[in-house]
Amino acid sequence: MDEKKMFDKAKKPITRGYADHKITTLQEGFAATNNLADLEEIKVPENCNVCDDGSTPITDDLFELAHHDTSEAERIGYSNYSYWGSTFRVFFKKKISVILLVFLVALLAFTFIQPLLPNQKDSYKVYNDENGATLRNVAPNEEFWFGTNSIGQDLWSRIWKGTRTSLFIGICVAVCNIVIGLILGSIWGYARKLDWLFTEIYNLFDNIPYTVLRMLLMYILRPSLKTMIFVMCLTGWIGMTKYIRNLILIYRDREFNLASRCLGTPSSKIIAKNILPQLISVVMLQTALAIPDAIGSEVFLTYIGLGLPVEIPSLGNLINEGRKVMLVAEQRYQLLFPVLIVSAITISFYALGNAFADASDPRNHK
Repeated sequence: MDEKKMFDKAKKPITRGYADHKITTLQEGFAATNNLADLEEIKVPENCNVCDDGSTPITDDLFELAHHDTSEAERIGYSNYSYWGSTFRVFFKKKISVILLVFLVALLAFTFIQPLLPNQKDSYKVYNDENGATLRNVAPNEEFWFGTNSIGQDLWSRIWKGTRTSLFIGICVAVCNIVIGLILGSIWGYARKLDWLFTEIYNLFDNIPYTVLRMLLMYILRPSLKTMIFVMCLTGWIGMTKYIRNLILIYRDREFNLASRCLGTPSSKIIAKNILPQLISVVMLQTALAIPDAIGSEVFLTYIGLGLPVEIPSLGNLINEGRKVMLVAEQRYQLLFPVLIVSAITISFYALGNAFADASDPRNHK
């Protein structure tokens, strides 16, 4: 279509009553031409300039520029999605998750608050009665809420101090294992040339049973809180590293990672931006499970006499003390209370880890 015909076609609809309509673009004017035949005649305003033949001239005041705003285009096509916001929203929708989280936070906080409360007893002091006799194996009462142990110490204070010690060990070991496992597992899974080296190192450590190695190290080294954490961190990262490596292999050759490598993206950035975010749910679950696992290892080593010294209250020491008197019905409370604490911590961390793993899965985000 030549320019003259296009001009005539654009001019025709305005003659039939479109003069009072402000057209933003020339394309809109052409589009209006096709649909105007179905419209009724509209009276041209009196103040509108009309040509001798009754047509309305096309002038600049009939048009205005359509501004191109890139921010508006982005706003229309933008999805207000936040990964962590969606994760926590899904997590807090489950009442059981909130209850378990509040329970664990309150439990941890109470282990620090308990010594500051009024009328609390010393966890190391041996208590005697008015006649000077040691209050040994006293059943729970108003004065000793959890009773006393075989040497007259208050179990209420010792259990909370022991819980704080065991949680400290569990958290330190879990963080250490996760950090080492993520770093070494990422390198092992992504760097093909180093696969043989990490495989040999893994086989060297994995062929030695963890429990035997921990028992041997605790027997050789001087038993202490630092020794306990060191021994568990020395062996705990092995399984985590292997687990992370296997997950890295799944995501390493996905299409988006292949495209990133073709574009020259550094390997460290690919691991940090493309791969590790895919593993958040698994990492959180493993972290939640590593804490009660470390507490269980401390309990076991102390139970067999290779754990923390007796003078350091811990759940392992308390269970070991209760084991010695468990055959006496009146003294089984010494084993019952620490076992209940260990069970509550283990179950809570396990359920909380599963709940957070489900919430961090993008497929559960709506």
